Amino acid sequence: MNESNSRDSAQVEKIKAAKNERRCVSCRKIAPKHEFWRIVKCHPSKKIAIDLSNILMQGRSAYLCPTDSCLQSAKKKNRLSKSLKATVTDEIYQQLQLLITSRSELTD
Repeated sequence: MNESNSRDSAQVEKIKAAKNERRCVSCRKIAPKHEFWRIVKCHPSKKIAIDLSNILMQGRSAYLCPTDSCLQSAKKKNRLSKSLKATVTDEIYQQLQLLITSRSELTD
């Protein structure tokens, strides 16, 4: 009986950990959601926005690794638009590219 309870506890912990994990729409990497950028189709305005503050805007969201390779791949294969079921403008991609550029300048 005790073995069953420990197995159930392990399953509950696994589920809790999985709740905070997300998958990159580009490379398919699974990681804690704070490691990704969150791009949101806001509800009810349907405007596409980048949620960097983790305020958690309401709406359909897609997660993307903050790397140039994932951004370029997502743009080339139209992954954000497909995931959000909406058109993602070049302006959003330019904003994400600026974030990558400013991030790399900080680390240099």
